[in-house]
Amino acid sequence: MEIKIDCGCGTRFKFDVEPVNGRMPVRVQCPSCSNDATTDANQIIARDSPYTPPPSSAPPSPSPAPMAVRLSPSQPGEAIRVTTPSLRVAAPPVADHSALHAPAAASLLERTTFFVKERVAVLKLTDTYDILDPATGQQIGIAKEEPPTWAKWLRLAVNKSSLPTAMKIYENEGQPPLVTVRRSFTFLRSKLHVTSADGRKMGYFRSKLLSLGGGFIVFDSQEQQVAEVKGDWKGWNFRFLNKSGRELGTITKKWAGLGRELFTSADNYIISITDQTGVNVDTVALLLAAGLCIDIVFKEKD
Repeated sequence: MEIKIDCGCGTRFKFDVEPVNGRMPVRVQCPSCSNDATTDANQIIARDSPYTPPPSSAPPSPSPAPMAVRLSPSQPGEAIRVTTPSLRVAAPPVADHSALHAPAAASLLERTTFFVKERVAVLKLTDTYDILDPATGQQIGIAKEEPPTWAKWLRLAVNKSSLPTAMKIYENEGQPPLVTVRRSFTFLRSKLHVTSADGRKMGYFRSKLLSLGGGFIVFDSQEQQVAEVKGDWKGWNFRFLNKSGRELGTITKKWAGLGRELFTSADNYIISITDQTGVNVDTVALLLAAGLCIDIVFKEKD
């Protein structure tokens, strides 16, 4: 029988299945948001094909071992055969296939677009930012400013832009940070070192001594320039530029998706890596950290 499901995320998908004992033989997940759609499928089976149990004298048919089926076709409308017999899944043609092409449960550093939203608090000494998926509003990470305790309290008397600090990027709270950015005492030029979860040096940022629009340079672990962060500090329009001046990405207040409705202050913005040529996990980590450091380390001077 054919099962058609409308997921809560807005995705519609269908598949053919032969029920076992009036239920799905496997678990099924939405191809866009990965939510479990097995309960919805079972309800459709019960409605359209009522199951009559065998007489008590007959032994029940064995149910197959449970397994999850993630619907993720590589091409729109392509039919997918799953390992379970008699189950054939088809992705319907839709107007927008971007959700079907997105990798399932992509980790934070496998993404290229981030919506950064500051957590509002009264009399705060440090900043915390939620990192969201701009298309869905779902939280995909968190960034926290975690300076030494003595430096945090010294901010009550000294400009914090010159004090040591650390900014850590987590995929989930309670787990080790994916990326850590540290800055020591600063006088004229800031230099921030970026390390991975295992302590590996990923690169560093160095602020410009003189810059009309404000900015800094991003270097990788081999001392090679990855990007220049350049822009208008007051207008919150920044660009990642490579050495030849080609745009690698942007940091902006402008967004045509869900983020437009979530903006409430100058500290909410979109980090987008637009040129993905040669981009790897380290590059994404450096550019995401660079975008966060504009606000946490360079822009905040109060």
